[in-house]
Amino acid sequence: MIQLPQKIAIGSAHGKLILTGEHAAVYGMPAIAIPFPLVKAVSTVEKIPDELMISCEYYDGSLDQVPDKLKGIRACIYETLKVLNKPQKGLWIRLNTSIPIGRGLGSSAAIAIAVVKSLFSFYRQTLSHKVLMSLVHIAETFAHGNPSGIDMEAASSHFPIWFQKGERVKPLQIGRTLFIVVADTGRIGDTRRAVSIVKENYQLKPVMTKKSIRQLGSISLEAKKALITGNVDVLGSLIDLAHTELSQLGVSDKGIDKLVDVARKEGALGAKLTGGGKGGCMIALAQNLSQAKEMANALMKEGARNAWYFKLKRDKNFFTR
Repeated sequence: MIQLPQKIAIGSAHGKLILTGEHAAVYGMPAIAIPFPLVKAVSTVEKIPDELMISCEYYDGSLDQVPDKLKGIRACIYETLKVLNKPQKGLWIRLNTSIPIGRGLGSSAAIAIAVVKSLFSFYRQTLSHKVLMSLVHIAETFAHGNPSGIDMEAASSHFPIWFQKGERVKPLQIGRTLFIVVADTGRIGDTRRAVSIVKENYQLKPVMTKKSIRQLGSISLEAKKALITGNVDVLGSLIDLAHTELSQLGVSDKGIDKLVDVARKEGALGAKLTGGGKGGCMIALAQNLSQAKEMANALMKEGARNAWYFKLKRDKNFFTR
């Protein structure tokens, strides 16, 4: 009997949050996203005889027979092995994630990033950011149809980013520590539906819709200035304004609005939906860590499925709890 070598490689990626600019980014407007490292996706690759297997919370078996929700990851894996010039067999890929699926936190992008990283690590190959993004884009197209690219850029960055479709992504420095609260409505966000709603409104109500999209772009520009200078009061007001415009576009709903109202009553400097909308999560800006904790508790009492709070530190531009 031939003894197979115990060869294992691991890849991981964190979630993401859209601070400003969701939906408008699809139409070429700028957006700001931040990494969300309290939730992560991990991919483990191990050598096995013959087959190409994948395991996750809801499937365990041959990669060829995956359910529809994993077809994007399957295509990503096949293309990654093709780029690596390796056979499509002899591997067991295990996926674990703490990122709630379908909540606008970048779960599909993070999982794809983790998978690609783990495969390149397994074969001891250097992975450039350009190649990583091209491979992850395959999975994102399955998940979102016509993705802007912001999810995969944010989920692969350890810094807040300035994103505009077709332009180079830029890291953003911040002038003051930010205290962030995130709450999950407990309902899967329907990104495809939300994107379709905006597209339909773009055709049926072009004046109003174009105005909201331009306004969301302007909000991102002003939010960038507020981040750099550390003006959290202005940033909070811009976050509130962004939620108003997103509601105008028809992508918020009663569940999100309820949690946004709770956060504001608890003293949030600003609160809005984050991600695609029509379910999913909301984000709020608190004045300090103590208030952020109290706000998260209040959101849980008012029906949030889960709530997180953390700070984005000025000195390192990374999160701590």
